[in-house]
Amino acid sequence: MIRVVSTAMASALALAVSGAAFAEGHSKTLTIATVNNGDMIRMQGLTEDFTAKNPDIALEWVTLEENVLRQRVTQDISAKGGQFDVMTIGTYEVPIWGKNGWLVSLNDLPAEWDADDILPAIRGGLTVDGELYAAPFYGESSMVMYRKDLMEKAGMEMPDAPTWGDIAKAAEAMTDKDAEVYGICLRGKAGWGENMAFLTAMSNSFGAKWFDADWKPQFDGDAWKTTLTTYMDLMNNYGPPGASTNGFNENLSLFQQGKCGMWIDATVAASFVTNPKDSTVADKVGFALAPDNGLGKRGNWLWAWSLAIPAGTDAEDAAKKFIAWATSKEYTALVAEKEGWANVPPGTRSSLYENAEYQKVPFAEMTLNSINSADPTKPTVDDVPYTGVQFVAIPEFAGIATQVGQEFSAALAGQQSIDEALAKAQALTTEEMEAAGY
Repeated sequence: MIRVVSTAMASALALAVSGAAFAEGHSKTLTIATVNNGDMIRMQGLTEDFTAKNPDIALEWVTLEENVLRQRVTQDISAKGGQFDVMTIGTYEVPIWGKNGWLVSLNDLPAEWDADDILPAIRGGLTVDGELYAAPFYGESSMVMYRKDLMEKAGMEMPDAPTWGDIAKAAEAMTDKDAEVYGICLRGKAGWGENMAFLTAMSNSFGAKWFDADWKPQFDGDAWKTTLTTYMDLMNNYGPPGASTNGFNENLSLFQQGKCGMWIDATVAASFVTNPKDSTVADKVGFALAPDNGLGKRGNWLWAWSLAIPAGTDAEDAAKKFIAWATSKEYTALVAEKEGWANVPPGTRSSLYENAEYQKVPFAEMTLNSINSADPTKPTVDDVPYTGVQFVAIPEFAGIATQVGQEFSAALAGQQSIDEALAKAQALTTEEMEAAGY
């Protein structure tokens, strides 16, 4: 995604500068914090549609890498800093921040916005005590994206519902390091929403869990060791060099350049790997559900990047107008008109998956099936005291998982063993949870 991001970032900078100039003489300026993912960048490029309809509202953008965005918006809202009028936040933050009274309810968005059209799994994750606290811009699970040509060359077929054993065999068969083709690309960059999102979801399929019923950490159990060992074996044998620094955007770029046989990551990436403008393998990509291990749980997550309004903003009405525009059916139609149906924000509305044109998109059905197969209320094989598939929905999780992610990334970089990483994860999680009173 090197060309996509560089072009998009230039566009975002131009929009930010023009937004600052545009603010003069207008009654309200919205400062919007967002992530540098492709769908968000595309949205920035289409905001002339919004400003034409709302000439009294100017837009200023703060576009940040995922880990940095999370840090900035969390610091700002917890300190009531007031830097932003609209924040791009995820399914982890919404229920916690909503309960804290940090977010504005969106229950009063216009009737034509049609809240009932939001997919139940996505809407439920953004609702607290009947109040919708964020509007989903796009929803996602995770799935396998793979090179059909390389599978055919290897004389193999990818099942629609593969096991981790299937993934290992395919990764081995597709790896050709002399040609700089690596059988599998997975997140290695440290971060609770980077490598730990992937590894937590993966661990669910191996019967692992973060905590038992008494909130005792479980990194010293066999299931986590099997998870991390499987991950390390895949990456060390069939992954690209420098994988410990690769997150979503880095792996997207590798896949688009034809350097990955498989990539297990967010379903939203499907439109980018199949876009011939950006991907050299656009016509060669197949899709499958995230792998399982025969225990009844797949290694896929459930997430939505959503737009929310911090409590205390002096631009609440303008912010609601923007959010209603950016997450509407009309915005979906605008993207379809400008960029094609394959590039509309996925995973939020039932009506999208009922649309005959969208049903022709090759990854539409697999995306919906992946979203529907994730259950945040029962994320693990065993019963646990928490909700959340690739995260634990408690305030302490982000800090703890960031530290754990650093240990696991260090192991992937060869700086410590699997056993050392797990022991450190167990110790630091235990310490933090006891300090928090669990």
